[in-house]
Amino acid sequence: MSMKSPMEIHLQATRVPRRLHRVVGLFVCFGAPLVIQPAAHAEEYGDITAVSSMVRFDYVRAKLANGAYAPETYAFGEGGLYGGPMGDTSIDRLKFLDVAKTIAAPLAGQSYVPARDPKETKLLIMVYWGTTAGASGAPSSAGYQNAQSAASNLAIVKEMARAAKRPGDLSKGPGVTDAENVLADAVQMVELENKLRDQTNLQTARLLGYNRTGLVETDYGRGLDMTALRFRRRELIDDIEDDRYFVVLLAYDFQQLWKQKKRVLLWETRYSIRQRHNDFDKVLADMTHYASKYFGQDSHGLIRKPLPEGHVTVGETKVIEIVPGK
Repeated sequence: MSMKSPMEIHLQATRVPRRLHRVVGLFVCFGAPLVIQPAAHAEEYGDITAVSSMVRFDYVRAKLANGAYAPETYAFGEGGLYGGPMGDTSIDRLKFLDVAKTIAAPLAGQSYVPARDPKETKLLIMVYWGTTAGASGAPSSAGYQNAQSAASNLAIVKEMARAAKRPGDLSKGPGVTDAENVLADAVQMVELENKLRDQTNLQTARLLGYNRTGLVETDYGRGLDMTALRFRRRELIDDIEDDRYFVVLLAYDFQQLWKQKKRVLLWETRYSIRQRHNDFDKVLADMTHYASKYFGQDSHGLIRKPLPEGHVTVGETKVIEIVPGK
């Protein structure tokens, strides 16, 4: 049984090449060790970093005699930037090499090392990054506002009709039926907006790895209102309805892709943090360092914890080779 990969749909992973020579492969070397410095930016706000990681059933990392992981070589592939609805210079100005440089240091901490020779490269790590567009809450939606207005108008029309009725008049009164129809239409619009909101939340949950809990996509939460799980589900929905910075790493078998033109996804890690109060270029190193313990490992569900104190500084970047069209 192979690993499920919602990213295959939601981040257009088909852009991973069927023929490797059609895509630029980046072989890079990053200098300087990790340096931990105090006071991570996001820690000021206690923001939750969410991590979800999965591995293919037959992917197992070898270990050295001292118990450390044996090095595995990789090359980066550019998945691309997925921008949010609003401009954000903290992420828009970053190039792929900037993001790759930051991710490479935590990868090295888990014994993933940049390759120098395609023949000796084990992994192609596709890098996707961006900002989600959270679904707006019901109280602020146009349909909800219209329904409130229609309900208020119906109450006024009914009161006026009652005041104008003669004794023995059993009719609803003038304008009541029309006001009821307007309210019914408004309620239908709210139901449609809620359905679209649920669908948007589900797509975002799959993108960020929140769907592993099963709570977001369980009949859109119906049936959970009378259980303790409703609080957990509300937490998850609150997260994904906020705009969030995210990074997704998809690690493919490089040799099979190169030699057999076959895409085999070995592991994936998805991690994210709230956009509000944060800048992507400032929190990327911190959130990647935190998520790196799950690189090539199964997180066994969604991990949601405040970003640990401290942040990572990486050294200078040296590009060993950029493989051209051939």
